[in-house]
Amino acid sequence: MSCNFVPNLTIGPPVIAALRKHTDAYLDCHLMVTDPFAYVEPMSKAGASSFTFHVEAVPADKAQQLIKEVHAAGMRAGAAIKPSTPIESVLPLLEGQEAVDLVLVMTVEPGFGGQAFMPEMMPKVQFLRSRFPELDIQVDGGLGPSTIAQAAAAGANCVVAGSSVFGSSDPAAAIAVLREAVLQAQGGTQ
Repeated sequence: MSCNFVPNLTIGPPVIAALRKHTDAYLDCHLMVTDPFAYVEPMSKAGASSFTFHVEAVPADKAQQLIKEVHAAGMRAGAAIKPSTPIESVLPLLEGQEAVDLVLVMTVEPGFGGQAFMPEMMPKVQFLRSRFPELDIQVDGGLGPSTIAQAAAAGANCVVAGSSVFGSSDPAAAIAVLREAVLQAQGGTQ
């Protein structure tokens, strides 16, 4: 987050680089910035696994070039949409020569954690899942034990659950509860 696209600043390439020194884990980076092109090389060098940009921050005629640069830098490319953005805005990015690897549907207004989940975003997830069965569909915002099952049932296979995990006195237990809710929504247990 750059303080321009959204009103606060979180982590960037230095934190990703510090994490990468200690783990081979998948580092999913959601960039809420006005100029995502400026972050492709720094995030790649830092060790990001994926680079998700907001479609609202990139002119439509430049999006394919950004996806190409992200892929060339060795990262998966993702496109995020705010709640007010029509789902149709990502379709050209899924069907073009350079297609995104994932779509992130924001289930809160981007910027601050701890907001209420917006269930009215689930038709966007359902639409994507019906059109693109193999697509990674991520949801971010307001996800916890009572809402994560809705997202999974709608077709999301990737979730961001910041406040419900990091705000918990036992993050490992919170993750276990969230995983179980997703598995139940998908019709299985582990």
